[in-house]
Amino acid sequence: MNDAGTQALDGGCTCRHVRYRMQGPPLFVHCCHCTWCQRETGSAFAVNAMIEADRVALTDGDLERVVTPSASGKGQTIVRCPRCHVAVWSHYAGAGDVVCFVRVGTLDEAHRLPPDIHIFTSTRQPWVVLPPATPAVPEYYRAAEHWPAASLARRAALHAAHPRR
Repeated sequence: MNDAGTQALDGGCTCRHVRYRMQGPPLFVHCCHCTWCQRETGSAFAVNAMIEADRVALTDGDLERVVTPSASGKGQTIVRCPRCHVAVWSHYAGAGDVVCFVRVGTLDEAHRLPPDIHIFTSTRQPWVVLPPATPAVPEYYRAAEHWPAASLARRAALHAAHPRR
């Protein structure tokens, strides 16, 4: 698992209108190679740190929410700076607003959150070389098989506090 420890991590957009703080470590960090993430980012992948929404605090600025389609058909909400339009985090239908998928590249110390897993590698760009020490799966995975016990416990607490309807 990444080395974020229990320290807060600060981040924000390019124009610095939006500033936020992640309180503590993420649940898990994905490097997603799906074609949807490639299209959304204009790059070969997206790196997202999953964390409880109540552990992400907006410290400056305001946000714009943009609903976009997703491969699941349920859509995602991308939270952006209303000035420079940089995406700072997303909410996916499966987790709703209780989990933020923080765009790791918007963190001031993005190097502290390397991917815990590479997902949807079946559609990764052929020139992307995956590190052999990091798990990689062709599509998605079961959290119980990859997440550390502490993250699984936090996820269980989220499910208990916010049961799916």
